[in-house]
Amino acid sequence: MTSAKPKIVVSGVQPTGTLHVGNYLGAVHNWLKIQDDPQYRCYFFIADWHSMTVEYDPKEKRQQIISMATDLLALGIDPEKVVLFQQSDILEHAELTWIFNTITPMSFLERMTQFKDKSRRHQENVNMGLFDYPVLQAADILLYHGQLVPVGIDQVQHVELTRDIAGFFNNRFGEFFPETKPLLTNIPKVRSLTEPTRKMSKSHGEKSCLLITDTFDEMYDKVKRVPTEATGIISMEEREVEEAIAALGDSEPDEKLKGMAGVWNLLGLIREFGSPEEVDRLVAGQPLKYGELKQLAATRVAEHFAVFQRARAELAQKPEHVERVLAHGAKQAREVAQATMAEVRQLVGLR
Repeated sequence: MTSAKPKIVVSGVQPTGTLHVGNYLGAVHNWLKIQDDPQYRCYFFIADWHSMTVEYDPKEKRQQIISMATDLLALGIDPEKVVLFQQSDILEHAELTWIFNTITPMSFLERMTQFKDKSRRHQENVNMGLFDYPVLQAADILLYHGQLVPVGIDQVQHVELTRDIAGFFNNRFGEFFPETKPLLTNIPKVRSLTEPTRKMSKSHGEKSCLLITDTFDEMYDKVKRVPTEATGIISMEEREVEEAIAALGDSEPDEKLKGMAGVWNLLGLIREFGSPEEVDRLVAGQPLKYGELKQLAATRVAEHFAVFQRARAELAQKPEHVERVLAHGAKQAREVAQATMAEVRQLVGLR
């Protein structure tokens, strides 16, 4: 009896500096689980073209790419199990994007929520790349005939657009690309340390996020600043906090909501990097002592990344090894990408 052919999984991460714990839980943590599952064939890439849609220093970009690859390898991404590569090494991503541009209605891109969000945050540089990046994203996935994309429920819109673009192509040129589906993963909500009603992001300031390279002292210094409330009593359940934050819109949160969001952010860190049972014991033992809670949250995160930090320090001394890993991954990815584009060129009438 022959075993089922592995399903193709495609995902990328932008090289915009050191990963914070929100990035890690939102992407790499799930990649580590998926890479060990024999039912999947994984293509993981460093999305350097995507990272160019916001302001950056070109003198730093190459080092950011190598640094991100080093992070991924030190975290446990195994190039023997997955294809790990740099997006811009595979020029076929750009070629397929152009072909997809010719069949994708602008109205589909205008309704993408991330374009609206990034346009608000980068008003000084609302460029065509920001508008068109979902088409490049579709090319990233379909170039490898990606069947599954690991995302949280809030990112399903991007996978739906990929499916729409594949449908436009197939209807016009013949059945070729698969129906891509989201591989839904439980992505915990990690919120800003300084503004806990907002998602953790380096754009909110250095003190707002825990970097996976931070020392315990650096983590503890940041966590000590998390807003809480005065009583030590949880007056809102986690679900109520999430619903209240969602209902805020552009309004400012009151002190109660900000404090409860901060408390649940701390408990969430302990749950993800410690255990759910530890959180249950803390909640059952109210009133909470926030000084101890903050120290525990920093301790659990620091403990989790201790092995990574040691592995990263070793890899950082071997940049040529990281370069070789990316080159090997690019060779593997290029073989698939070139085969895909040879067929695409014929289907669209270029050959």
